[in-house]
Amino acid sequence: MRKFYSALKIVCYVALGVSLTALAAIVVNVLVNGAGKLSFRLLFGQYKSASPTVFPALVGTLQLVLIAILIAVPVGTGCAIFLAEYTNNKGKFVKAIRIATETLAGIPSIVYGLFGYLIFVVAFGWGYSMLGGGITLAIMILPTVVRSTEESLLAVQSGLREGAYALGASKVRTIFKIVLPSAASGVVTAIILSIGRVVSESAVLILTVGMVVNKVPETLLSPGTSLALDIYYFASHGYPNEAAATAVVLLIFVICLNLLASGAGKLIKRKTGEAK
Repeated sequence: MRKFYSALKIVCYVALGVSLTALAAIVVNVLVNGAGKLSFRLLFGQYKSASPTVFPALVGTLQLVLIAILIAVPVGTGCAIFLAEYTNNKGKFVKAIRIATETLAGIPSIVYGLFGYLIFVVAFGWGYSMLGGGITLAIMILPTVVRSTEESLLAVQSGLREGAYALGASKVRTIFKIVLPSAASGVVTAIILSIGRVVSESAVLILTVGMVVNKVPETLLSPGTSLALDIYYFASHGYPNEAAATAVVLLIFVICLNLLASGAGKLIKRKTGEAK
């Protein structure tokens, strides 16, 4: 048995090495091919057919993130609070919600895109729009917000709830004054990682936003683009340098989000511990 477990340990190390090597290869390839192509004109210049820029994509990405988060976070947090604090993990209705959440989390993003196209573009008559794309992205990241927030709430010690009840606090006050602050680090991490998925998504946006890369969206009902869509557009329309540079911008954006998630989670956890 000792030899068997030693072999498993070696397999784990090999798997870790392969994963890190693949990750490093992707990052190095993107940086080598695109870092030298970055310029102020590419990031913030005026769009021209001979020299496109990614400024409309930067604005569009921020708009999509705001729309998706403003919709998904309140709904997902409320659903997680209901599941963790009011249901006691019992009942057919709760099981149905959990099955639905797990199912939505496993659906390919292109299916969400098709749903957004049929509902917002066709049925609602909005056409290709930032609003339709943002709402579709919100639906896509909703299962992630629900599950991550619920796990953070369930990880809070039951003694904190019991102590609040013993002091005469109501259930709602206990949830918003005790439980949520204690689970804040996990909630914030889930939100920022969800933002990372929104930023890197392209299949959903092709069917809902319209990929208009040459101008900033005038309103939320205007078509637009994102950094991920710009990479696809530049690569397929003869702009390899711009595509590589945009990939670097997107990579840096995602890395910063991950670092922000880690830092914010640690900061909130430390402050919550000090408050206790």
